[in-house]
Amino acid sequence: MNKSEFLITKMDCPSEENIIRMKLNPIQEIKTLEFDIEKRTLTVFHDGNLSTITQSLDDLNFNSSLVKTEEIGSDILIPSEGNHSSLLWKVLIINLSFFIIEILTGFISHSMGLVADSLDMLADALVYGLSLFAVGGSILKKKRVAKLSGYFQLLLAVAGVVEIIRRFLGHVEFPDFKVMIIISFFALIANGICLYLLQKSKSQEAHMKASMIFTSNDVVINVGVMVAGILVHLFDSRLPDLIIGALVFVIVSRGAFTILKLSK
Repeated sequence: MNKSEFLITKMDCPSEENIIRMKLNPIQEIKTLEFDIEKRTLTVFHDGNLSTITQSLDDLNFNSSLVKTEEIGSDILIPSEGNHSSLLWKVLIINLSFFIIEILTGFISHSMGLVADSLDMLADALVYGLSLFAVGGSILKKKRVAKLSGYFQLLLAVAGVVEIIRRFLGHVEFPDFKVMIIISFFALIANGICLYLLQKSKSQEAHMKASMIFTSNDVVINVGVMVAGILVHLFDSRLPDLIIGALVFVIVSRGAFTILKLSK
């Protein structure tokens, strides 16, 4: 048996960990996976050579590189991943709930930043849902669901960009900066809870570290929407809201393309 460690610089939140799990899941030579999001490393316990594993990671474009590989005895006790289904259900429900909250308040407050952030929450929910679905079913069925989810996410992102262009060119209602800041703050807490739950499941000693939290794309987006709300108020302008909305839609689009890669 071999133990191989990879550095994955673009793996900075649990949803990306689950994308990697789904990508590597069909490889029979893999015995188990160990993730360290804080250090952005993945340790793979496997039989055979690395070519299939390396190629699968490269396909995701997460900037992965092999750090080291070594042969270990077959009698070595490898760590168990445990059953994460209940945790995945929890973070799925949290993300879906805040998707609904943010998209409704986004339209009510006329904030594209909140609408875009809601789609980012939906994107994470789709990943967790796909992870739960991947427990059973045929590989072909999994790929079809991944493809459908990816195109759906991409369609929403494109529609969001079109709406931002329309609002930029036309006269629309001014976004409510107070709603932007308050809802984004609670979304920030929700993402923190999700990150804490998923990291706690890896080890009894795992805890929510600031250095890990603030490398998460989701948390950065939440903070970005809050900052945009403050700028909307200070400069009496819709531009900060439109700019942060556009940036988040780009991130959501990139996530959609990553999910689509799982269907290939």
